Amino acid sequence: MSKKYLYSPWRIDYIMGEKPDDCVMCRARDHEHDEDNLIMYRGKACYIMLNRYPYNNGHLMIVPYAHESRINDLPPETWQEACDLIRICERSYHQAYHCEGINIGLNLGAAAGAGIAEHLHIHMVPRWNGDSNFMSVVGGERVIPEAFETSYKRLKQEILRQISSAE
Repeated sequence: MSKKYLYSPWRIDYIMGEKPDDCVMCRARDHEHDEDNLIMYRGKACYIMLNRYPYNNGHLMIVPYAHESRINDLPPETWQEACDLIRICERSYHQAYHCEGINIGLNLGAAAGAGIAEHLHIHMVPRWNGDSNFMSVVGGERVIPEAFETSYKRLKQEILRQISSAE
């Protein structure tokens, strides 16, 4: 009987790596390395990035530039832009992936499950019927069927198309 292995190399960096002293969301704001940081779009108050440690293929995050942990500490125009970007990402998912559902989440504080509690961000995860299989339910592992580079290019192209058609 041959053994089969699941290879998910991006997870070990997160699991074993040292956690930075600075804010990873603030560090990703570096305009010179958008593709390395998986940033697809920059608005006036928020940016959209692909999650490096996804729950599913195409997992995006909408991140305000403001380093705040609470919605009520954001300027109203920042929150409005974040909500506008949710709508753009929803349309982009349907066009690029033909997904059957979308999870949208915002965990405020460590007790609510926020991995980066000091800098709020909105998660968007496209979903398909049957995408939760035995690997995630029993084994606690996730199978991501598309390479990050492919997801990045596919979603970035669609997000930019959606933004230009909305203007």
